[in-house]
Amino acid sequence: MKIRGDRECRSCGARWSYYDTGSIACPDCGSVHSVGVDERTEHTDAPVSLDLTPVRNRIDEAPLDDVASAAAETCREYTRKRGFIDTGTLKPLDETYVAAVELQYVASDVANEMRPSDDAELYFLDLLGGADDGDRPGADEVPTELRSAFGLAMATAVERYQSDVRQYLDDHPNEQGRQLSGRIRDHRKRVEALDGDVDPANANRLLHAARDLGRFVGEGDESAFVTADNWLSGLDGDAL
Repeated sequence: MKIRGDRECRSCGARWSYYDTGSIACPDCGSVHSVGVDERTEHTDAPVSLDLTPVRNRIDEAPLDDVASAAAETCREYTRKRGFIDTGTLKPLDETYVAAVELQYVASDVANEMRPSDDAELYFLDLLGGADDGDRPGADEVPTELRSAFGLAMATAVERYQSDVRQYLDDHPNEQGRQLSGRIRDHRKRVEALDGDVDPANANRLLHAARDLGRFVGEGDESAFVTADNWLSGLDGDAL
């Protein structure tokens, strides 16, 4: 959405940046009565960080399903506040966001499974260990029983990123970018139609294509268009 980021408090006259606080409440007096004093700018992101330390601290004392449920909820709250347009600039699809989406899906599967396999449990714990730093296992390590969770997570991350890319393109028209985004959308819908049960390597290719779309549209990087096209060409003749 387009907002006026520079705010002025009507109660005490203090000025601050909404982009820094993510709130219309005055940081000096707490009043919610403020007014924007600049031009409206597209902005969808919020100053929020992912901290899974409290969840990790419960690993040795709580049942696995409780830990998994807490991890899923923490990631859900984080991704709900995140966006990819910061004061009119399109940001990359970063690893921390992707890891948070993946952990949300994987943790939900683990929490709902009566007896998750050792491989699934280890994968979940590995992901939980590094997601807030953007570290996640490779696509070749995804256990068979978590294929659907992984595929749906990649499709979800791509869909949310594309939503902001579309908003960005409304203000920065790029026909090649729209066509490329359309191809990514078509492959994403195929993954969703299969309930995410696709080769993890192909779901990962879709993620790479979305990242390159962002670089092409947001930075004008022509080489990113070529690499995105290559990622998608690898999917065009594949049954996923």
